Amino acid sequence: MHPEQLGLHYSAILPELITAGAAILIMLVDAISPKLERQFSGAIALVTLVGSGVAVGSLWDQQRTSAFYGMIVTDELRLVFALIFLLVTFLTVLISLRWVREEGLPAGEYFALLLFATTGMLLMSAAGDLVMIFLGLEITSISTYVLCGFRRRDSRSNESAVKYFILGSFSTAFLLYGMALVYGATFNAYRVPMATTNLQLIKERIMSGALFSQEMLLGGAAMMIVGFGFKVSTAPFHIWSPDVYEGAPTPVTAFLSTGSKAAAFSAFTRVFILTFAAASVSASVPLGRGTLTGRVLSGVTGVLGDLQSTWTTALAVMAALTMIIGNLAAISQGNIKRMLAYSSIAHAGYAVVGMVAGDWRAVAFYMLSYVVINIGALAVVEVMARRGDSRTLISDYSGIGFQSLGLASVLSLFLLSLAGLPLTAGFMAKLLVFKSAWGAGFHALVVVAVINSAISWYYYLRVIVVMFFNEPAEGYKRPSVARPLLAALVLMAIVTFYLGVLPGKVLSVLEGTGGQIVAASK
Repeated sequence: MHPEQLGLHYSAILPELITAGAAILIMLVDAISPKLERQFSGAIALVTLVGSGVAVGSLWDQQRTSAFYGMIVTDELRLVFALIFLLVTFLTVLISLRWVREEGLPAGEYFALLLFATTGMLLMSAAGDLVMIFLGLEITSISTYVLCGFRRRDSRSNESAVKYFILGSFSTAFLLYGMALVYGATFNAYRVPMATTNLQLIKERIMSGALFSQEMLLGGAAMMIVGFGFKVSTAPFHIWSPDVYEGAPTPVTAFLSTGSKAAAFSAFTRVFILTFAAASVSASVPLGRGTLTGRVLSGVTGVLGDLQSTWTTALAVMAALTMIIGNLAAISQGNIKRMLAYSSIAHAGYAVVGMVAGDWRAVAFYMLSYVVINIGALAVVEVMARRGDSRTLISDYSGIGFQSLGLASVLSLFLLSLAGLPLTAGFMAKLLVFKSAWGAGFHALVVVAVINSAISWYYYLRVIVVMFFNEPAEGYKRPSVARPLLAALVLMAIVTFYLGVLPGKVLSVLEGTGGQIVAASK
């Protein structure tokens, strides 16, 4: 029997096959010839990411399809986030080429792990099933655990990896138990004798009221919020982020704070916006209570309303706490990596505002803008930190504004964009999520977000003031910038302005019906 007759459409996972295959190839090259590995592994990774991007583009005309019995879906959410992941890894490879060589680290292992992590991220955005979300998450998590401790002789890097592993495993347990409860809630011996983990079927059973227990569904959703909350670093589940981001090598911090966070948001959005919320909206129709059908359907709508209002309220509170804690904690930081870690927590809160509004396109645009800006800022930090991340204090940036004008100017641009400077990507991203939340009626949450955005200006401007208005530190030597990293900085600066001044092209890609999960293949 032909594989396609079994629902095994391998073309649907071509991007994932390319990245995973290239990672295996790099490992083989590493085993055969370490010299070739040092010379070509980075180039292989860059070519692979471009090829995977082309494969994602080839899927654009195959939207609303599924493969592997509904485990893999192809829709706008998958394709948009896939391009974001590939961009994150491409930029990370560019800023890592010289760093890996100067640190004397095994290049083959490093770039292979990046590609394996990217494969997991791609699977998370393509998942049409809770099991596939878990598999993609674990592939990404295991790779990033190793990357955090990649500088093996550095105690800070080892501590970072251990903390991330322990707390990451803890959060995964919450997520997995939540999935198990949702699975159990879809079982009804009288109507549907088989439970399911397929998101489309879960959505249909919620809409039809064919549930074993509403409380079990709500409990599962609550535990999944906790699990996803850990992965995207929302309060009160953010405690691991500052220590892990500070201790990990700076390029890994850039990858971890953007790529893995965007991947978690893609799965988070698919489950809660495109499944739970979509089921509620679909059932929200005027129903007459005078008939048996009307009473039954009204009861279903009440269950769905409880589900949506519960998780929406929880996310709104989580978003507010995340923005407040992230911004206030960032003010007191003396280490720039730690400051950017708390900044990353605050930005997760802004993205959750878009989720509360139920607008996955605003969340996707926010993540696209954020990953470009944040990787850009950390790329400059990587240059300034030197070998072993020995210079990461904000005081180390004293007076570099005119000694390293290019680096200081680019870093200032990225910091101001993170703060929300008009005509930059950060401003447009915040505008979109705030507008969506305001239109959905979450006025108080938007006011909290705007106030927090104003607070963030203090610690971003503080770094700029230190660079341009403080006396230069003694013995400062202007660092050299490798050509790949310079190209990455120029590209990110251009994209930062492009998304802020001319976002129409990107927004038009995000428009349309989008985001519906297709039925499972039979």
